[in-house]
Amino acid sequence: MLAWLAYLTVAVVWGSTYFAIALGLESFTPYGMVAARFSVASLLALGLGRLRRESWPSAKEVGHLMIVGALLLGCSNALISWAELHVSSGLAAVLAALVPLWLAVFSMAKQPLGTKGWLGLLLGLAGVCVLVWPAGGVRVHGGSLIALIVAPILWSWGTLHGKHFVHGGGLLTNVGIQMATAAVIGLAAAPLLGGFLRGPLTHKALAAVAYLALFGSMLAFSAYIYLAKAWPPAKMGTYAYLNPLVAVLLGSLVLHEAFGLRQVVGMAIILGAVALVQVRARRADGAA
Repeated sequence: MLAWLAYLTVAVVWGSTYFAIALGLESFTPYGMVAARFSVASLLALGLGRLRRESWPSAKEVGHLMIVGALLLGCSNALISWAELHVSSGLAAVLAALVPLWLAVFSMAKQPLGTKGWLGLLLGLAGVCVLVWPAGGVRVHGGSLIALIVAPILWSWGTLHGKHFVHGGGLLTNVGIQMATAAVIGLAAAPLLGGFLRGPLTHKALAAVAYLALFGSMLAFSAYIYLAKAWPPAKMGTYAYLNPLVAVLLGSLVLHEAFGLRQVVGMAIILGAVALVQVRARRADGAA
């Protein structure tokens, strides 16, 4: 039950972060936002970890945690934020949804997915395309396209690296180390890549970064790290198909964006694909 709660947290909260990132980029540069959100979130996580008297990971595991933080947050997250300056959120959502496919590819030697599992992953990606693909075509920016292809690869690789090499330390302490690594990267990279701000500092941008720090980072990233330990990679990675679904629902309910037959069909395909992968993974777990 705790794993399912973590899964739903990641699916729902990260489904709202596309919009929050867009608001944050009104004032912050991509690495300025990385520095701000992960500085706050890492201090909170490490502080709560000390209050809970969590165990500290070994020196070797601290090194691996820093690698994971650099790959997931300092690189992958920053690449997606930068790409959203130049391409539609629809295209960003489609390519970010490649995470479960890359997780399955990187882990297939130890945890083969099977025909039904692969069918579910591909069907889920098709559902995301139907759900969020821009009606007027795709506006392509070469550098952003490369960034959005590289980002899910780094995210998947970093996730599996942590799953394989980090086994000690408390959850919040480990998460805090990863986010502190990203904060240091952001603080170092921002002055070299356009500074911390790209426009006047607005209340909307500050609220967006605060939301990203507390909910997108502190809450959802902690849930993600827990989930990565609890579930097989491909099963866990299907959260990436649900993120655009949540984003479209929020856009319809809060911003009154268009919601029609195409969105309904896309959601149905995604939910069917997630169910297919989840059932396949549950049977594989039972057989093992």
